Amino acid sequence: MAGSRLPRQLFLQGVAAVFMFAFASLYTQIPGLYGPEGILPARRTLRPQGKGRWQQLWDTPTLLWEAPRLGLDTAQGLELLSLLGALLALGALLLRPLRHPLVYLLLWAAYLSACQVGQVFLYFQWDSLLLETGFLAVLVAPLRQPPQGKQAPQGGSAGASPHEALPFWLVRWLLFRLMFASGVVKLTSRCPAWWGLTALTYHYETQCLPTPAAWLAHHLPVWLHKLGVVATFLIEIAVPPLFFAPIRRLRLAAFYSQVLLQVLIVITGNYNFFNLLTLVLTTALLDDQHLAAQPGHGRRKKMPTSWPKALLASLSLLLELAVCGLLAYGTVHCFGLEVDWQQRTIHSRTTFTFHQFSQWLKTVTLPTMWLGAASLTWELLAALWRWTQVRGWLQKLSAAVQLSIFGTATVSLFVISLVPYSYMEPGTHGRLWAGAHRLFGAVEHLQLANSYGLFRRMTGLGGRPEVVLEGSYDGHHWTEIEFMYKPGNVSRSPPVVVPHQPRLDWQMWFAALGPHTHSPWFTSLVLRLLQGKEPVIRLLQSHVARYPFHEQPPTYVRAQRYKYWFSQPGEQG
Repeated sequence: MAGSRLPRQLFLQGVAAVFMFAFASLYTQIPGLYGPEGILPARRTLRPQGKGRWQQLWDTPTLLWEAPRLGLDTAQGLELLSLLGALLALGALLLRPLRHPLVYLLLWAAYLSACQVGQVFLYFQWDSLLLETGFLAVLVAPLRQPPQGKQAPQGGSAGASPHEALPFWLVRWLLFRLMFASGVVKLTSRCPAWWGLTALTYHYETQCLPTPAAWLAHHLPVWLHKLGVVATFLIEIAVPPLFFAPIRRLRLAAFYSQVLLQVLIVITGNYNFFNLLTLVLTTALLDDQHLAAQPGHGRRKKMPTSWPKALLASLSLLLELAVCGLLAYGTVHCFGLEVDWQQRTIHSRTTFTFHQFSQWLKTVTLPTMWLGAASLTWELLAALWRWTQVRGWLQKLSAAVQLSIFGTATVSLFVISLVPYSYMEPGTHGRLWAGAHRLFGAVEHLQLANSYGLFRRMTGLGGRPEVVLEGSYDGHHWTEIEFMYKPGNVSRSPPVVVPHQPRLDWQMWFAALGPHTHSPWFTSLVLRLLQGKEPVIRLLQSHVARYPFHEQPPTYVRAQRYKYWFSQPGEQG
């Protein structure tokens, strides 16, 4: 079995890169979002309640409690944390010795600290995903970096500890939970666009921050959009169980399917660091052999000569063909795929009912947990076998202690993760072991395990709702207040902002979906614009001179909701 030394290093580099993007993006927005003159001043979130220092830190785990000791207010402390986090993440990205558990623990603690005071602007699923992934990086990072270039037998790295591949399995389990739940919630939400396979005919136009490529994708034929929805369900629901397949070609096929989906999303939508982080998680499906840790190994490999190996290879090939055939049959059967040779199209429709899907979900949710448990058990046994190969009683004792600690941590995190994973099926959630619920409840505020479910419902089916702000000096002549990133001016093409997340622009998208009472921060935004506060203005326009009221604040500000649609091919604008 090929080792996972290179995938682990790639994972650690990827996590460092995402932390760097997240901290740097947040740093530029702190004055306008959380400063004394910002929309939601951070100082209001941390109020001492007479508790002891450590109890206060446990209840609200943020290093910003210590900001006053440094002579800083909460927003200044947040800026310092973000700046140091970005620099530390850059160091871990570039310098191998900095890929140490302590470094990733500091990055995780810093981002958790920011989320505790971030309020609605840091309540996104990818923030939770980054925290969970960051904590796994603490366990995956080696305590001692092995010498570069040395290889141990069977693909392991020289001097590697038996436990090192064990926490990396949790990354694969996290990827499974993320993708499987994201696929399931699209159907459990009863969204007519997902059930009718028409979601992509709206998605590119109505997503928060489309890219220029989204306009092109939006004008693809409807039958191709529907086929894209079918492919999404296949990749998110049917393929993830293959993450635990014993045959590596099936795992690699699963890897490339996930990469394809994420790359297409990156091209057509500005989802900040989310898709990059998901791509980082997919490294758990790779191995050293695939990443050329053993040059020429795959090219020069000869056919097995002994009959047991030949038989095993034949059975593996038959199993691969059976899995591919089952996926193909299931897709055709569940979505009624039919080829229309005259029109050169593929017709598709959902052939199962909500009740049938609910029954299927009840049937498979618990077995997927057992699948994870069986895969983890195999990893534990493999780690024990590697421990038996350690020579020297002192080295064996040290390896045993490390294996016990990291094995316990891995099993505990797996058990904790079962609770949020089971949210998608209430019946299974209620039958979970009570100890798992107690464990999860004890550490829930640390966000070590979270529930996921992206693109649950398709919005803007009757046109993209968009809130447009306008200012005036006399209440009669109004001037639009443009944002740098969100749609406003119909003559401007959508921008590309990945991996930056303009958090105010994102919240403006959510604000357009409901009444203003659902977005209490919006009143504060309007007030800051009436006051002419520069930190908030810079969230809208980084160059203040482009802000129409930069010389004098407007007397009046109003918000109007419009419906937006992409232009048709051939139209101007």
